[in-house]
Amino acid sequence: MSHDAGRIERDRRRFHAIVRGQIKRDLERYITGSEMIGRKGEQLVSIPVPRIELPRLRHGDNQGGQGQGEGDGEGAGEAGEGEANGAAGSEPGRHLLEVELTLDEMAAILGEELELPRIQPRGRARVAVTSRRYSSVSTQGPGSLRHMRRTLKEALKREIATGEYDPAHPKIVPAPSDMRYRAAREVVSPDHAAVILYMMDVSGSMGREQKEIVRLVSFWIDTWIRSQYQSVETRYLVHDATAKTVDQDTFYRLRESGGTKISSAYELAADLLTREYPAEEWNVYLFHFSDGDNWSGRDTERCLSILRERLLPAANMFCYGQVKSAYGSGQFLKDVDAGLGHVDDVVTCEILDRIGILPAIKTFLGKGL
Repeated sequence: MSHDAGRIERDRRRFHAIVRGQIKRDLERYITGSEMIGRKGEQLVSIPVPRIELPRLRHGDNQGGQGQGEGDGEGAGEAGEGEANGAAGSEPGRHLLEVELTLDEMAAILGEELELPRIQPRGRARVAVTSRRYSSVSTQGPGSLRHMRRTLKEALKREIATGEYDPAHPKIVPAPSDMRYRAAREVVSPDHAAVILYMMDVSGSMGREQKEIVRLVSFWIDTWIRSQYQSVETRYLVHDATAKTVDQDTFYRLRESGGTKISSAYELAADLLTREYPAEEWNVYLFHFSDGDNWSGRDTERCLSILRERLLPAANMFCYGQVKSAYGSGQFLKDVDAGLGHVDDVVTCEILDRIGILPAIKTFLGKGL
C-alpha cells in the first residue's frame, strides 16, 4: 500500500469514527425518525447526518465577502429568510451527507449505546454451518489472493541467506518460490435459528401514529436479533376480533373496524409455533402490540391461560408493548402484569409516544434472553 493510499485509509477510518460518534449522540432522533427506515435496502441503511465542514484557510485581506471588481448583475432583493422564492437567505444552509452503514454496524451502535447484553441461544443448534476463513498461508494460489507482505518477507529472507541483499541499495525482487497466497480453511459452527413473531391489534382504535411507533420499535428489535443469529425468520400476525397471518407490508398498513379479541391472536400464534417452529429447534421471540383494549375480562383470562400453557413454554421471551391511543383503555397491560409479572420470560412496556421508543427497545432487549 502506498503512502497516499495509507493516508486515505486512515482518513476514511477517522471519518467513519466521527460519523459513528454523531449517530450515537443523536441516536434517539435517528431511531424515532422515519427517514432512515424509508431508505432501508436489503443490507444497508442510509442515514442523513449533518455534513462535517472541514476548516479552510483564506489568504489576503478579508473584505467581508464583497468582490473587488465591478458587478453588472441585479441585486438579490430584500426577501425574508426562509421564503420559497429562490432568493438567497442570510443564514447558511443545512447540508446533509448520506452515510451508508450495514445493519450489523447499526446493531452494534444500538447495543453499545443501550448496553444490550448479547443473546444466549437456548436449545441445540438446528444445523451446522460451514464457512471459509482466509486465516492461513499457502505456496500456491491465484494472483488475486497473493499475500504481498509474506511474499516480500520470504524474498528478503532468501536474499539475506544467499548474500544478494545490499543494505546500501535495498531492492527486493521476489522469485517464484517466494510467492505466498492467502489460503482458506473450513470452519464448522452451530447455526442457532430464531423466529420473530410480531402480533398487532389493527382494530379501529389503533391509528396511523400508533402503527408507526410499532414499525420503528419492530425494525430495531429485528435489527438487533438478526445480528445475534445466523438464521432468522420473521412472521406477522394481525387481529381485531379474529386473527390472521399477513406479510410485512400488510402488517403495518391494515386497519379494521371491528372489535378486539386478543385471544384469537394468541391461539393462532400457538398453532403456528406448534406446526412450523418446534421449540427444540427454534429460538422463539414473541412481540405483541396493542392499545390495551380487549373484548372482555373473560377473554383476558383466556389470553393468560394460552400464554402459560402454550406460548411461554415454547418461547425464549414474550414481550407486550402497549401503545397509548386516544381510544384505548390500557387495561390489558395491568392484567398481564398482575397475572404474569413474576415470570422472567415476560416483559411488558408502555409506549406513550415516540420518545418512549428507545426506552421500550432497551426494556425488551435488556435481559439478553
